Amino acid sequence: MASNSEAGRPLSPHLSIWKWRVHMATSIFHRVTGNALAFAGLALFTWWLAAAATSPDAYKTFLSVATSPLGWIVWVGLSWVFFQHLMSGIRHLLMDTGWGYERGLSPLTAGWTVAASTLATAAFWAFHLFGPGAN
Repeated sequence: MASNSEAGRPLSPHLSIWKWRVHMATSIFHRVTGNALAFAGLALFTWWLAAAATSPDAYKTFLSVATSPLGWIVWVGLSWVFFQHLMSGIRHLLMDTGWGYERGLSPLTAGWTVAASTLATAAFWAFHLFGPGAN
């Protein structure tokens, strides 16, 4: 069987010839954040659930890791991943209706997803740490 170049058909362009733009990176990052939520989020949830169901010592171990400095970095990172995936999903949903494909609007909305997810993460943690009922 002849390859595409032998048959005279153009080859699919490789990522190395594309200029990386914010809307391209945001679309790819939507998939990455979905996988991170599925695997890391599910692993942490499973660990928490197993620790809560097993014994007070197992739960104490989970809490000591979850509230360590590395644990806080993971929680803040996972919350940003959640909000980034949410905002990017809303963008994709709007684009599925046909909105947002205009030349200047697509990169603008991609930038908005990054800004909105960062602001939502900051608001979430500000409310969690300093809001009503915070210690």
